[in-house]
This record gives sequence, structure tokens and C-alpha cells, in this order.
Amino acid sequence: MKKVFVSGCYDMLHSGHVAFFEEAATLGDLYVGIGSDKTIKELKARKTINNDQERLYMVKALKTVKDAWINQGSGIIDFLEEIKQLKPDIFFVNTDGHSSVKEELCKDLGIEYVVSKRVPHGNLPSRSTTALREECKIPYRIDLAGGWLDQPNVSELCAGSVLTICIEPDYEFNDRSGMSTSSRKKAIELWQVDIPSGNKEKLAKTLFCFENPPGTKYVSGSQDALGLVMPGLNKFHYTGSFWPSDIETKLDNGLLDWLEQHLWLVPLYPRHDNYDVLSNTNITPENVKKLSEAAFDCWKAINNKDTKSFGQALTQSFEAQITMYPNMISNDILEILEKYKDSVDGWKISGAGGGGYLIFVSEQPVNNAIQIRIRRG
Repeated sequence: MKKVFVSGCYDMLHSGHVAFFEEAATLGDLYVGIGSDKTIKELKARKTINNDQERLYMVKALKTVKDAWINQGSGIIDFLEEIKQLKPDIFFVNTDGHSSVKEELCKDLGIEYVVSKRVPHGNLPSRSTTALREECKIPYRIDLAGGWLDQPNVSELCAGSVLTICIEPDYEFNDRSGMSTSSRKKAIELWQVDIPSGNKEKLAKTLFCFENPPGTKYVSGSQDALGLVMPGLNKFHYTGSFWPSDIETKLDNGLLDWLEQHLWLVPLYPRHDNYDVLSNTNITPENVKKLSEAAFDCWKAINNKDTKSFGQALTQSFEAQITMYPNMISNDILEILEKYKDSVDGWKISGAGGGGYLIFVSEQPVNNAIQIRIRRG
């Protein structure tokens, strides 16, 4: 029998985990590496519900599992020593567990890398640990175009808009991944379980002020708080201030359905601790104008449901960003991007870059990518 290796957290064990293990076990004897409490805290910025010994006990009790252990390493490749010792034939992951770092490791070690879709067993509902955690009703956000224009030192050179979409927490997006995870932590601290009812702009301003109290050295852009709180697709127009001068929201189901069908996310890795996006910047009126114009074109293309123009504008916005903030991108990210560029209509990296997710626009499914669900109300 071939040796099949999987690795993950497996907290709050549910039918989705079992279905994943069953599918992996069809390929051979299944071995499971489990993330330690310390590693999960580092990667997810939260404690597990069940400690690592409880999780190990439950996973080892499953009939499909040949053996399991607690990985002794740290970070996204916490299983490095274990996988070298096991020497599996196959490394099996879900789409939301896929990472180019894991794929490259398998290539170096001569291990077959298999990415599976998240498919529930029989008629059972689709399950994820994230969906079962009560506090995870707080959404995430993706900035599509114009990112950095919510900083006054940028928009004072040329006014422009930031486009965001509010994302349901169907996945537990990596911490420090450009999905507004730091603002989301503050939202959980402030509201615990979900965004409360009430005036959305006032709620966003409350979150913004809570995250940036008087004396804050680096003020987070308000698109983070606004993008989390305000559902749907939003355009926030900035004219040299921390708060937008105008807000336009789109909640049309047809438009949001179209966006969901054309956006694809490929996981990279969490941003490094020593990441400094604010060094070596090149913020000029000419560069900011290009960013502003790209965001305007992107808004127009989305509203026209024009995939080609949407992709082009998304890419132009991204290129304007990395011209001003070259540290957003690295050579290893560019290498991964090169593998996809010829088969998609446009691309960017999530948030301020340095890791996180590659975001693609495409009419066709993108290999090893996940899709999101936009919050409607």
C-alpha cells in the first residue's frame, strides 16, 4: 500500500474531516500530522477548542487512519521532520489547505501532491470548523482595487476610490494574509459574535476608532473597518482624509453572483513577522493617479459584468500598487504568479501583500483555487 500523508488542525472533529480522511484513505494507508496548540495559535491567532492531545486521540480512533501524531515543528510546514521520516508517496490536501510552499516541498522530496475538493459525504451538509465556531460569523474583506488610497498621504496626491467586497467566513483565512484579519480580531473583541444591526457606516466608524485609539503610531486604513462591516460590493472615495468622502454600495444579487463566479483565491502563506511594506516606497502624484484610474475602470467593468476589462483593471491596480510599494511582492510570489498568468484574465495579491492569497479573475476554474461567498446583508 502507498503511504498517504495529510496535515492539519482537526479541531472540533466533524463530518467534513471524516469525509476528507475517507477520500485520502482510498489512495493508500493514511498518516495524519496534527498541528500543535502552539502552532495553531501562531497561524490562526486563536486557541483551539480541543487541545492537541484530545485532537490526537479522536483522529487516531478513526478506522481510516493508520497512524497519527502531533507535528513537532512550527509554521505552515510544521510537519517537515515528520514527512522526511515517513517518506510518504502522496501528500493529500483540500483546496483551502493548498499552498505553493507545500507543493514545492513535495517536488523537492519526490512526493506526489494531490489537491482534493471539499466534498461532503452522501447527503450530509458541507462542514468546516470555521463555520462551527460562533465568533466566526464576523466576516472578512477583500480589497479589489485602489488599495492604499485610504491613506491620506496617498489620496491627497490624487483622489480615488478603494473597492472592497465583504466575505462570509466559510474558510478560516490565514492570519496576516491581507483579508483584514487584524481589524476582524478587533471586531470580535468589540462585538463577539457578529456585526450588530444598525447604521453600517456608524458601526464601521466605531470599529475604526476602536482599532485606532488616540496616539496610534500607524493608523489602519478605514477600508478595513468599512470593508468588514458593510455588506456587498463597496466603493469608498478618498480625498486626502482617513474617512471616505463618499460611499457607494451594491447589493444586487445578480452582480454579486457574477463576482463570486469570477473570483478565485490561491493560498500562499501568512505574511512574515519582519515584513515591512512601508520601506522603499515610491509614492508620487503620477503613480497615485494610475492607481485611482485603475480603480475607476475596475468599478465600471464590474458593473458592466465585463470579465476581460475587470481582469485588466484589477491587474493595472495591482501594478500601480507595487510601483508605489515594491515590498508588497517578492520573487517567490512572482514565480507562483507566472504559473497562472497565461490562463486568467487578471490578478492581484490580497491586502498589503507579502503573502496571503493570489486573487484571480477568470471565466474558467483556476487550478487549486477556492471561491468565496459575498455577504448580502
